Amino acid sequence: MWKFWLCFGAVFLSCSGYTWPLPDQLSAAQQRELKELQQDVETEIEELCCQNELKRCCVEKKKSLAQRNMEEWEGLIDSLKELKSTPDEEEAIKWLEEYNEELRQRNVRNAEANWAQATNITDENAAKVVEVTLEVTKWSLKKMEEAKKFDTSGFSDDVKRQFKMITTSGSLSDEDKQRQLAEIGTELEKIYSTGTVCQADGTCLKLDPDLEGIIAKSRDYDRLTWAWLSWRDAVGPPMKDKYAQWVALLNEGAQENGFADKGVLWRGAYEMPDGKLEEMVDAVWEQVKPLYTQLHAYVRRKLSEKYGADKVSTTGHIPAHLFGNMWAQQWNNIYDIVVPFPDQPEIDVSDTMVEQGYDALRMFKTAEEFFKSIGLRPMPQTFWDKSMLTRPDDREVVCHGSAWDFYHLPGDTDVRIKMCTKVNQEDLYVIHHEMGHIEYFLTYEDQKTLYRGGANPGFHEAVGDTIALSVNTPGHLKKIGLLQNVGHNQDFEINELLKMALAKVAFLPFGLMIDKWRWRVFSGDITPDNYNTGWWNLRMKYQGIKPPVERTNKDFDPGAKYHIPSGTPYIRYFFSFIAQFQFHQALCKEAGHDGPLHKCDIYESKAAGTKLKNMLSMGESRPWPEAMKAITGQEKLDPSAILKYFEPLEKWLREQNKDEKLGWD
Repeated sequence: MWKFWLCFGAVFLSCSGYTWPLPDQLSAAQQRELKELQQDVETEIEELCCQNELKRCCVEKKKSLAQRNMEEWEGLIDSLKELKSTPDEEEAIKWLEEYNEELRQRNVRNAEANWAQATNITDENAAKVVEVTLEVTKWSLKKMEEAKKFDTSGFSDDVKRQFKMITTSGSLSDEDKQRQLAEIGTELEKIYSTGTVCQADGTCLKLDPDLEGIIAKSRDYDRLTWAWLSWRDAVGPPMKDKYAQWVALLNEGAQENGFADKGVLWRGAYEMPDGKLEEMVDAVWEQVKPLYTQLHAYVRRKLSEKYGADKVSTTGHIPAHLFGNMWAQQWNNIYDIVVPFPDQPEIDVSDTMVEQGYDALRMFKTAEEFFKSIGLRPMPQTFWDKSMLTRPDDREVVCHGSAWDFYHLPGDTDVRIKMCTKVNQEDLYVIHHEMGHIEYFLTYEDQKTLYRGGANPGFHEAVGDTIALSVNTPGHLKKIGLLQNVGHNQDFEINELLKMALAKVAFLPFGLMIDKWRWRVFSGDITPDNYNTGWWNLRMKYQGIKPPVERTNKDFDPGAKYHIPSGTPYIRYFFSFIAQFQFHQALCKEAGHDGPLHKCDIYESKAAGTKLKNMLSMGESRPWPEAMKAITGQEKLDPSAILKYFEPLEKWLREQNKDEKLGWD
């Protein structure tokens, strides 16, 4: 509309013969556009006047119109200002400074409310989360409309980036629907976090540590079936209808803001044209799939030997409850079943940790020491004062480990971890992962509030796991006193590489299919009537697994995985499981490591820490390829590092599987 008024004014003023003023009220970009418009109009004005019988305007009334043109031009400018406010960049920067500070303060309140609910699940705390969420949504919508009044076309890249982040939204405009969305989201998480399963004797079990413990340790096929099925039956059906309503509201909000569906909005976090993110991860998957297929065939044969060919075929899908993990996402808990060389010493320091008197606090201090050794920051005192490191006995909590930034200003830092820590090697690994998030928070805390985030969501997940690749090496465990003897023969190394592959390689198709399912749910390709069928079709296709019992569309097995009811996008984990090996390879090179990648430990390397810190400090201020280049020297997600890491294992697996039928279709 404003361009129409400019065109009208251009014709009128050219007809009058007036010299065009360029008012300061217009942005530099609009002034340039106005000049271009003037040139276009003036070359055709005579013809235009004649065609519209305006020659008299151009000849006889030229002098009188010239006397009036300033008044008319000023009126035009006033009209333009009403149609589209266009302050200059200096005013925009001032607006952004105020926005970032208010956003920070709101993030503090939002984090406090969510922390209270996560560490003490009550109806009262849930209601506070809803209220805070609604306040943030209402404020964000208001500020988004204000931001849209700025013409950013002539602004600097940094200012443009901030405005794009502010005006990219999937929020609903209707306040009643906002409340409904927040309430459903809170209820979904509550169903998951408070879910229990009761046995025939009346004792009731929680997911963590009870049911997860059964899945991890039991080798009784029927007992495993019971635990797997009971958890899904407890939490899935109560969620299904609510989840469908939640999806519909999320999509409505996305569509209000110009997106086809919520999945498009989620993928936008990677700043790639829609379709390119899925294209990228599919291409990466095709490169790592041969390694996964070899691992799958080997594990399938071992499970068939353990449970019998009548339960596990050596040519098809593997029952999903036999992997030692409730979701079959990582398989390291069945290492005892699949270990290649049982006579070799096992690197599981869990018992040693117990013998040495480790508790949750000591485990966290051990992780902190690693980050300090490479020059990153120690945890602030508030971390130790306010974190929840173990499960409390007096209240319901969300046990799923997570790291929290409370967005305080530098010098008043407040960062925390929430975790129901158990004394074992796996949780020591998880602690390093979560503390990696904290180090990211601490390193980019000087950035604007909008930029206090990872280069993309996958970067945040990769940082702690990169450190853990060093932590889990036998050499490092020996350095910190948890391991006495370190094997050096090939059999020992194959054992250790297989154990790592059970955690890292086994995860990749799971990390890929979760959001493939959700993207298709959001797009409508998978409807509520087919939620469960769509879920299992993808799990069978990518993971080569199947449910141990018949499942129907009355079930809602996706809801048994935390990230579905919590609404946490998941492709970040696939990205991170590839990127962490890229990061590890780059940091090992910086540390001067000479030898196989799987033996590298960057502990005490300040050079590696500096390289990592430089990337972390960027936060979300630049597109992720630039952050990737800062640490690895390349701008793309590249699976060559993970393939190099597991190269000795893949060669060994190919030999073991030479008589096996690979795949599961």
